[in-house]
Amino acid sequence: MLKVKQLNAYYGNSHILQGVDLNIEKGEIVSLLGRNGVGRSTTCMTIMGLVPPKGSIIYNGEEIAGLKPHEIAHRGIGFVPEDRWIFPGLTVMQNLILGQKSRKQKSRWTLDDVFTLFPRLEERSNVHGGLISGGEKQMLTICRTLMGDPDFIMIDEPTEGLAPRVVEQMGQLIETIAARGVSVLLVEQKLSIALKISRRLYIMGQGRIVFSGTPDDLKHDREIRKEWLEV
Repeated sequence: MLKVKQLNAYYGNSHILQGVDLNIEKGEIVSLLGRNGVGRSTTCMTIMGLVPPKGSIIYNGEEIAGLKPHEIAHRGIGFVPEDRWIFPGLTVMQNLILGQKSRKQKSRWTLDDVFTLFPRLEERSNVHGGLISGGEKQMLTICRTLMGDPDFIMIDEPTEGLAPRVVEQMGQLIETIAARGVSVLLVEQKLSIALKISRRLYIMGQGRIVFSGTPDDLKHDREIRKEWLEV
């Protein structure tokens, strides 16, 4: 579904992504791990067209490198950024409706689906986005993206700052997303959740991929964990 080859990206003169290669198949959960500042978020933003790419990004057989973000979104790619982009002056319900796919097109996600997954959002549906908790904002950001019915979704640090109970809910939601045929690229710091729900893992270090394998591969590679993940 998504094939990234020799992807490079720059912030001014700083060379952030240095020849990144990764592949994601339909319905897969693939985690992108690594310490802060190694380029994981930049990878997502570059795929989404928010950072100019150099290299190849093939999505469903089409080269999308160089397209504008809205053109990429219209091709079925969703992005949930780390800083939880919502409209604070709009209610939870209004935020969800803004993300909704055209009513003329059938979506695999409805408001009922969202409220079943996260009853708390239904309880808070008339509350302005700026007044809900951090965990609720994260739920809202993900669910608003789902309302656009993406076939592939990138989720950046969804569990950061969340209570353990909400982290567990987040893992279940991501598994539910994949079960409906949506591919997921998960950028995550918590190794435990990545190992639990991912089919495959990539580790980034200094702007490049330094490990690719299954959760079992990583569990048995102490040197990789020590060098690139442990503090």
